[in-house]
Amino acid sequence: MPSLPPALAVGAQYDSLLQAALTQFFERATLETEAVPSPSSDGRLAIEPTGDPSVLSIRWFGTRYRLRVTAARPFTTHEVAFARAIGAVLSARYRAILSPQLMVERGDLFRGEIEDRYIGAFFDREPYQLQPGVAATPDRVALAIEMMRVAALSTYENQPISTGVLLLGTDEDPVGHYPAAERDALHYTGALASIKSFYRLADGLRTVFLVNRAGRLLDIVDIERWAGAAAPPTIVDVGARTYEGHARATTTGGHVCVVLNPRREIKVFAEGAQVFSFSHADWRLLDQTAKYALWQKAVGNAALAERVFRTALDLSDARQGALFAVLRRPMESLALLVSSADRLDMELVAPPGAADAPSRRDLLHLLAGRSLTELDPNVLAALATLDGATVTDVSGALLAVGAILRHPLTSEHAKSDGLAEGARTTAALAASRFGPVLKVSEDGLITFYDGGRIWDL
Repeated sequence: MPSLPPALAVGAQYDSLLQAALTQFFERATLETEAVPSPSSDGRLAIEPTGDPSVLSIRWFGTRYRLRVTAARPFTTHEVAFARAIGAVLSARYRAILSPQLMVERGDLFRGEIEDRYIGAFFDREPYQLQPGVAATPDRVALAIEMMRVAALSTYENQPISTGVLLLGTDEDPVGHYPAAERDALHYTGALASIKSFYRLADGLRTVFLVNRAGRLLDIVDIERWAGAAAPPTIVDVGARTYEGHARATTTGGHVCVVLNPRREIKVFAEGAQVFSFSHADWRLLDQTAKYALWQKAVGNAALAERVFRTALDLSDARQGALFAVLRRPMESLALLVSSADRLDMELVAPPGAADAPSRRDLLHLLAGRSLTELDPNVLAALATLDGATVTDVSGALLAVGAILRHPLTSEHAKSDGLAEGARTTAALAASRFGPVLKVSEDGLITFYDGGRIWDL
C-alpha cells in the first residue's frame, strides 16, 4: 500500500489537533464539517467571521469547517481572536515541521504544552509569523506560563509556591526609572528558577516581577501600588477584589499579568480583566467582560449587578459556594419560591408559646428593609455563604437570606440541562424561572441562569 506524502500525513495530524482544540475551548459551539474541492494545503489556515455573527468559517487542508453557536449568544471578539490564535500556532508548527531551516531556527515553537502556546498567541501573533532567516520573537506569555507550571510542581519550605509576573507592553517601566546597567542585567527565563529564593521574591498576590517587552527583568513591584500609579483611577473592572490590582495594571499599555496562586491555578490578566484561567488541568477562556454584560442586562440595575457579580467572583476565588437570585416580579413569585419563615419582607411574629431564646430567624431579621447594595462587601460575602439563597428584587431590596428555595424541579430537569445533579443546581434552575440567578460552586465555577443556563465562568 503506498504511503501518504509527508505533507499530507502531517496535515492530517494537524487537522486533528485543530478539531480537538476547537472542541476543547469552544464547548458551547458545534463543529460542522463539509468537503471542499482543494485536496492540498500549504499550511496556511483561514479563520474568518461570516455574515452570521454566530458562525465562524474555518478552512484548512482541503476541509471547510463551520463553528456555530446559538444566535442568542454570537461569538465575542475574544472568542474570534482565540480561534485565530489556535490557528496561528498550528499553522506555524505545521510549516516549521516541513522546513529543515525553520525547524532549526524555531525549535522553541515545540517547547512546552501546546495549549500554553494558544494562550500566548492570543496576546501576540508575531512569534508565529515565520520567515526563514528572520530572528524569532519569543512568546513571552507562553514562557511565563511554562515557568508557572514548573513552580506549581515545586514547594518551598513544604509550602506551595505562588508567584507572578507583569509583562509590560513597553520597553520602559511607565512608573519607575532604573540605571541602564541594572535594567539590562537579566532576562526573565527559566534559568532564574535555579536560584532557590527566586520565587520567594514575588508571591504573585502582593508582589510580582516586572518584565519589559524585550524580556528583561526590570524590578519587583507591589502590584497594587504599581497599578495605582500606572492606571487611570476611574477605570473599574469586574474582577475579584484579591486580584483587582492585577487587572487594573493591565488596563492600558498592552500589559499582561500572569499569576500562579497557592492552589496551583494560573490566572492571566489583560485589558483590565482576567482573560484566562488554568485549573483542574484545563485552560478556559473566561470572556469575563462579555459575560458580565449579559448578567448586567438581565438584572437591569447596574449597581446591583456589579455588587453581586464581584461578590460571586470573590467567593469563587475563596472556593465557597453561594446562590444569588434577583426576582423581576417578587409580588407574584416570592411566595412560590421562599417560605414565609425565611422572608424578610414579612413581619416577624413569634409563634404562641415560643421560648424567649433568640432564633436564627430573629438574627437574620436584622437585615429586614435593607438593600443588598448598602451592605459592606465583606458582610454580603458572609451572608451569601449561609446555607440557602440570597434573594433580592431588581431594586436590590433583600427579600431573603440563607433561604432554602421551594422548587418543583426534579433531578431529571437538572440532568436535561446538561448539569451535574445537585441541590444548588436544582434550586438555581427553579429560581431562574423568576429572574436572573448566579450560582457559585465550591470548585470555583460560576454559572448564570435565566430561564435556563446562559454561561459558565
